[in-house]
Amino acid sequence: MHSETVLAAYDQQMRRGARADGPGARVERIGNVVRHFGTERDWNGVLWSDLDADTADAAIAEQVAFFGALGVDDFEWKLYSHDRPADLGRRLGAAGFTPRPQEALMVAEIGELATGVNLPAGIHLRPVATAADVDLVVDVHERVFGADGSRLRHRLLAQLAEAPDTVMAVLAMAADQPVCAARLELHAGADFASLWGGGTLPAWRGKGIYRALIAYRAAIAAERGYQYLQVDASDESRPILGRLGFVRLSTTTPYLYQF
Repeated sequence: MHSETVLAAYDQQMRRGARADGPGARVERIGNVVRHFGTERDWNGVLWSDLDADTADAAIAEQVAFFGALGVDDFEWKLYSHDRPADLGRRLGAAGFTPRPQEALMVAEIGELATGVNLPAGIHLRPVATAADVDLVVDVHERVFGADGSRLRHRLLAQLAEAPDTVMAVLAMAADQPVCAARLELHAGADFASLWGGGTLPAWRGKGIYRALIAYRAAIAAERGYQYLQVDASDESRPILGRLGFVRLSTTTPYLYQF
């Protein structure tokens, strides 16, 4: 993989040329900023910017005003380490944004990934197809990450009902109990499919479930014709992904603004 070429493609396709990630949401480019917005239950934030020392502060103020007028409680500015200007994070902090934990942007060529699914004894996979399945995904998400899952529930239900070709979610089950949940976002017109979730309950970690769900989703992305898999990796998942063939291209830090 030529990292610089792939990163440029990622910026163009997934940030500058991003499409709305769910029914009812919108993406628009205003000047050198691309923003995604919808209702309070959608993800609201800045996906891409190309600013300099003369334009950054005004652009930040404009986005704060826009999302404030939208009436949402908060929004994110998704900052990447290669974004300009180099001190954009400092400028966001000075404008009232709070940085959240940094993640690694990791990408793999799907053709280089193993797609054989090897599950531990007693675990089976269950594709998410119903509202009851979505509730199980949200339950795992909330228990693993300690975060409210209402936005995830809204988004998954809307996608499954109105745009099922844009997402595939799966549960790892121990009998009738969910122990891990993951999803694959399928972006129309892009070379990249995205991995999200993969959170595993503590008692079931270290057994290969996370790796199995990556292989399962990689096989589906390959069938759909995607060239790359992308993930925003935490410190916990980054070593596993590296061993599987993912390459770190950049880092990303969500800066949160609360009204």
